[in-house]
Parts: sequence; structure tokens; C-alpha cells
Amino acid sequence: MAKAGKIDPAKMNGAQKSAVFLIAMGEDYASNIFSTMNESQMSSIALEMSRIDEITPEMLEVVSKDFVVKFEGELKMLIEGESFLRQVVTKSLPGDRAHAVLEDLARKRRAKPFIWSRDVNIGTLAGYIVGEHPQTIAMILAHMPAEISSEILMAVPDDKKGDIALRIAKLGQISEDVVRDVDEALKMELSGAVGPGGKVGGVGVLVNIINGVDKATEDIIMEQVEEDSQDMADDIRKMMFVFEDLVAIDDRAMREILKKVEGQQLTYALKTATEEMRKKIFSNLSQRAGEMLKDDLDSMGPVRLAEVEEAQQAIVRAAKELEADGTITLGGKGKDDVLV
Repeated sequence: MAKAGKIDPAKMNGAQKSAVFLIAMGEDYASNIFSTMNESQMSSIALEMSRIDEITPEMLEVVSKDFVVKFEGELKMLIEGESFLRQVVTKSLPGDRAHAVLEDLARKRRAKPFIWSRDVNIGTLAGYIVGEHPQTIAMILAHMPAEISSEILMAVPDDKKGDIALRIAKLGQISEDVVRDVDEALKMELSGAVGPGGKVGGVGVLVNIINGVDKATEDIIMEQVEEDSQDMADDIRKMMFVFEDLVAIDDRAMREILKKVEGQQLTYALKTATEEMRKKIFSNLSQRAGEMLKDDLDSMGPVRLAEVEEAQQAIVRAAKELEADGTITLGGKGKDDVLV
């Protein structure tokens, strides 16, 4: 028999492509397709199938692309996706395993709780949440995106911030049904303004939220955490990443971060930066960009601390985004004071 490797993928004829496709799809699928062919077609394709010992990735790529092209034009392949998937899984796995896989897929397809919070006005959202019981607030904030939770935690009365932060850090197993009930109830209350259960919260979640709150809120939270557990407070501080921590990253990573930072953000961020941080940033700018930044700093008048901290947070967020997508590796925050 001729080896598949001797077939030039770019020169495969229709029968060869059909043979490769049917072998790749499996016996059951091939049998069903053969039942729709006439004797001549079946004989031609069967002959090619008998000559194939193996299918190379290059052959599969050619066949796949050809298949897509044929169905992309006026002719569309319409399938019941869910029904197709259910049949494939049921035929491929034993009963219990197939059921478990399908249940898991169904659960994952459900919208993640509170993900809609990104589309709601923060002030409106906070107004509905801050009046809830601290444990309910902790559960909600643990499930929401960290940047949303940070904004809401800042809106919580000062005498409740530390308590809620501790509850987030200590949050354990919560029923998915409970989470989704609260999610639906809050969404209903906010109608027009607009994952699975298991272990949520924890120190890591709290750190992500603290990284986005203002300095006053951070101080309140850390004071109560220290009273409750010095070890937890130490763990939180070790995990927190703030603007000044950027001084320790390598120069390549700093240059990647600076590419994502707006000029005004960098100017504001350097208002309270240490001399070491300023040197770090200037050393990673071109001479022209450095001169422009120095001129901006020299001519900058009084700036609210909130604006400085917001700019620093934006730079930290840019750094974390770059770390999240693997571009770099990483080894504060709103008041009305005016810096002159």
C-alpha cells in the first residue's frame, strides 16, 4: 500500500480528500455517509481509504480548509449544535461519564454570577448593596469583578469596611443556588440599570479588591485585619502590588508597561513617586520622551491626591494585564488632599 506520506497534501484529489475526511471522522460517521452514496462514489473513495496508512497534520489541514470553504458560501451547514454534541458525547463515553460531562458543560454555559455588574452605574449599584447584611455584601463582592468590588467597598461606611473585608477573606463554601438567588434578586432590583458555586473569597480575592480601593479605605481595612489576625495582615501585605513595587521589575517589563500608559497618567503618577521610581521610569524612556515628561512635571501645578493615585492605579492595572497575558512578570489611592 502507498504510504500517506507519499501523498502531496497540496495535490490531493477529491476522492483522496473525502477518504481522509471520513477516516478522521470515524467509523460510524463514515458508514452513515457511505449509505448516501452511489456505488461508483463509494468504490472510488473506498479505494483511496485502503491506500492510507496514516494521516499527516498537513493532510488534515488541507482537508479541513477545503471543507470550510465549501460550506461558507451560499451553502450553509446548519446543525443542531447541542444535539450534535450530546450524541457525540453519549456515543464516546460510558453512561455515567457522559452524563457528568454534559452536566458540567451545561453548568459552565450559565452566565457567571454578577458579571452584569460591569454594565451598571457604580453609584446605583453601591446604593443597593451597602444596605445589605455584611455577610451578604462580602459574598457579592467576592463574586464581582475586583475593580467593581473595589469601588463598592469604598462606598461602604467606614465602620463596616474592615468587617466586610475580613468576611471576604474568611468566606468559604457557598451553595451555587444561594449565589444565583442573590444574583437574580439584585439584578431584578436593578432591572433597567443594567460561576459555579464552591469556594469563593479568601485572602487572594481580598487583595485584588484592596489593590483598587483608596488609601483611606485600605488603612481602615488593614487596621481591622491586624486586630483580627496579624498573620493575615502580613499575608495581605506580601501579596499586595502597588505602584512603587514597579521599581523592582526588569527594564524590559517597564518598557512594555510604559507603552500602555498615557502621557498625562505618567505625569500625575510621578507627582508623589520616590526618586528611585523616577529614575527607573526616565531610564526606560527615550531622550525626547524623557525631556517632555520632565517639562510636564516642572510645569504641573497643584494636583489632587485622588488624581495622582488614580493614575498610579491605572499603571498598576496595565502592568497586571501584561502579566496576565504573559508579556511580563511582576516579581493606593484617592483622597481630596491637594499636593502643591
